[in-house]
Amino acid sequence: MKAGEIKKGNVIEHNGTVYQVRDIERSSPQGRGGNVKFRFTLYSVPGGVKYDLSAGADDELREVELSRRECTFSYKDGEAFVFLDAEDYTPYQLDADVVGDSAGYITEGLEGCYIQLIEDAPVAVQLPPSVQLEVVETPPELKGGTATKRPKPARLNTGIEIMVPEYITNGEKIWVSTTTGEFNGRV
Repeated sequence: MKAGEIKKGNVIEHNGTVYQVRDIERSSPQGRGGNVKFRFTLYSVPGGVKYDLSAGADDELREVELSRRECTFSYKDGEAFVFLDAEDYTPYQLDADVVGDSAGYITEGLEGCYIQLIEDAPVAVQLPPSVQLEVVETPPELKGGTATKRPKPARLNTGIEIMVPEYITNGEKIWVSTTTGEFNGRV
């Protein structure tokens, strides 16, 4: 596939490593006869290591078939996370280093996850846009502080810490964005 045909989200192989395209910059030279160049921001699958690649519009890149299966988080097996396929209950196991920072958003029975597979081998997990978590520790609200929007830290049931509005109390269930890690509202 030519570099000019690649879109965000495509998966390509470069130098023996598989990458997912996250961003594309296109540059057109001003002079006559200049070739269009593309700069790709790639992240390795698995691992998520960033790599920048520059290519001409006619350069060939090999696209890799990446399939996605909807799954539910089932349990943790030591350091590994086990997800069950929503259709046929096939277990997919991902190591903690592959899951990475996403581990802070995974709770028992979490639905709407997608396991990414290359040649039927699980390589990455994609979480739903937001998840429901419980506040386990946060300082009490200051009296008279309701007119201002002052955030305060809160530790959640998965161990991560985020900033929440001042009116949130211990034991409350909240929505948290899995992409930004920010408070998304009360349940």
